[in-house]
Amino acid sequence: MIARVWRGMTGKDQADDYLAYLRETGLKDYGKTPGHLGAFVVRRDQGEHCDIQIISLWQSMDAVRAFAGENADQSVYYPDDRQYLLDMEPLVRHYDVSDFDVSGFIAGAK
Repeated sequence: MIARVWRGMTGKDQADDYLAYLRETGLKDYGKTPGHLGAFVVRRDQGEHCDIQIISLWQSMDAVRAFAGENADQSVYYPDDRQYLLDMEPLVRHYDVSDFDVSGFIAGAK
């Protein structure tokens, strides 16, 4: 399993709007891609800024390439991202998932 980690920074006052935009663009496209296993979106307010990270899980690098294209290390951006993001980071990070435990997550969802 592969974890793909993308990071973006937006103004704190635009964070909720940007997250809504992410749901309609990148996250929706993730879900349409064979081999996508799920994603977590995390945010951290830091003064006037909001750091947003997406940790998406994939069956393989071939599945990641089906979403991101042949150069899978490049970030994927959508037309209105520039309206929200303070910087357009060119690269994402990929990690081999060595352990995966959702038992606490599932128990907490009750």
